[in-house]
Amino acid sequence: MSLFWRIFALNAMVLGTATALLLWAPVTVSVPVGLTEAVILVAGLAVMLVANAALLRIGLGPLGRLMRLMTTVDLLRPGQRLPEHGRGGIAELIRTFNAMLERLEQERATSSARVLLAQEGERRRIAQELHDEVGQSMTAILLGLERAADEADEPLRAELRQAQEITRESLDEVRRLVRRLRPGVLEDLGLISALTSLTTGFGTHAGLRVLRRFDSDLPALDQQTELVLYRVAQEALTNAARHAEAARVEVSLHHTDDTVVLAVTDDGRGTGAAGEGAGIRGMRERALLIGATLDITSQPEAGTQTRLTVPVLRKS
Repeated sequence: MSLFWRIFALNAMVLGTATALLLWAPVTVSVPVGLTEAVILVAGLAVMLVANAALLRIGLGPLGRLMRLMTTVDLLRPGQRLPEHGRGGIAELIRTFNAMLERLEQERATSSARVLLAQEGERRRIAQELHDEVGQSMTAILLGLERAADEADEPLRAELRQAQEITRESLDEVRRLVRRLRPGVLEDLGLISALTSLTTGFGTHAGLRVLRRFDSDLPALDQQTELVLYRVAQEALTNAARHAEAARVEVSLHHTDDTVVLAVTDDGRGTGAAGEGAGIRGMRERALLIGATLDITSQPEAGTQTRLTVPVLRKS
């Protein structure tokens, strides 16, 4: 039954009931209308309106649920659907909306995959240029400063030594940026070594105490999954240092028969009522890329936990 006929039937039911009551009830209306007759008519009208409102609320309930879902749906949190009960126009509308969500989620996942792969490619290109061009140039400058300092007299020698130290620190910063842009240790030594290197460097650079709890017998993961786990850990650590004002961060990686779970927990002030920024939405897009689930829980003065659950295939 279409929405039009559903509403028509509900109103016809109310009007038909009211007409039947007028036909068979011992009620008469005189001219002019008496007080008692007016009270009865007004009470009957009120009952009829209440009944009509109740029936419309029941009949149009699925449409209200659909409207609420439309205002809250987020393509980065897939799987939000309405049950397709009954037949007729509203049920068909719900089925159409669910199908649209399914299509939009698939298209969003496909476009996000292309964007993230392009980002990783650009990261690699920039890291390679920093390593080959900037890094080598700064190394040559550092060697030149060292030779000049050895041959110079005071006080020029002290100034050259100071410039040499500044150049060495800048070169170390360039190398750190290269490691952040392109985690070569991930490709060479695997996920555990990459996360160990990441957390060690992060603790030193950010001045935080970082605890690691990694299972040593993780199942085999493909390169894309390992990269997503690494990037999510990297972003969660960055958030803890920049926004949480944390003093301690724990990074854990463990697995069950069905999942691999990465958890980054800090003891900071939490995110409060602040909305999700580009970093968190980027983590959600990466999670969708491998079919994982990202959960972020935060409480004031109790810290934040970022938890990525990755499904893995059982070996037959």
